[in-house]
Amino acid sequence: MREVDCIIVGGGFAGLQAAIQLGRYSAHQVLVIDAGEGRSTLCRTYHNILGFPDGVSGEELRERGRMQAERTGVSFEKDRIVKAGRQGEHIQLFGTSGSEYRSKTVLLATGLTDRVPDIPGLTPTLGRTVYVCPDCDGYEIQDQRTVLLGSGEPGANMAMILIQRTNDLLYINHEQAPISAELHRSMKEAGVRYLEAAVQEVQQIEDGHITGVLTEDGQIFESERGFIAFGGNRVHYELAEQLGAVIADNKHVEANPRSLQAANNVWIAGDLGLHAEQATVAMGEGSIAAIWIHKALQQMNKDSR
Repeated sequence: MREVDCIIVGGGFAGLQAAIQLGRYSAHQVLVIDAGEGRSTLCRTYHNILGFPDGVSGEELRERGRMQAERTGVSFEKDRIVKAGRQGEHIQLFGTSGSEYRSKTVLLATGLTDRVPDIPGLTPTLGRTVYVCPDCDGYEIQDQRTVLLGSGEPGANMAMILIQRTNDLLYINHEQAPISAELHRSMKEAGVRYLEAAVQEVQQIEDGHITGVLTEDGQIFESERGFIAFGGNRVHYELAEQLGAVIADNKHVEANPRSLQAANNVWIAGDLGLHAEQATVAMGEGSIAAIWIHKALQQMNKDSR
């Protein structure tokens, strides 16, 4: 069993930024436990992050972040935490490896997992020329021929956002889920082309550049950019719930808006919380949570004297 001052669950942008901030205090034993997954492992190119005008991959940012945190003394462990509890004043975490971890404080940066159907050719384009977030990457489709792959109303709602960026937009309802008559009418009036058809393949050239999609009836629809909106993304809220946090109806975790504390000695950051799901927001929240964790640990040290 390993015992530290703070455990960060999740090694994405929120967790790494928090690790760097906490490590730089040079006062705490900090452990990051990461399963090596998450949105940032899929994205090939982030274009909206300060200092990277030509883009940077999630993998590269994670590698840099880990190196930066390790230089301050932060430790890393590859494991998947599946259970959390409390023993006295300590928080207990249990991993699939069979290991048990104990800590005075915990930061949960477990994020969410996008629902992405297993369409051949789709994954290599994600974050390169096919996107999930209109706030992050709507700029990338400006005046470009764009295909939106989605399901029912989540896709239709996304189409109404994206049509503000390009007037050449095709929404393919891959799962052919129902859409209200009102949304159908809105899409038609806005100029969104609509098709109900299963996609057989996302076609691309090297480096994940989409060129079009092939539907199961043999039609090819050429495209320069793409978006996905299937709905049903899975928020990894379970550990927060086990530690006493309040879970909202959409399964995101509620927290103090200033400190991001969600339960006693438990903080959250990143896509787990109720906020805009952006990489830069996750980084900022990681820093904020770390500052408050540092304050809490300082107070614990004073109280123990």
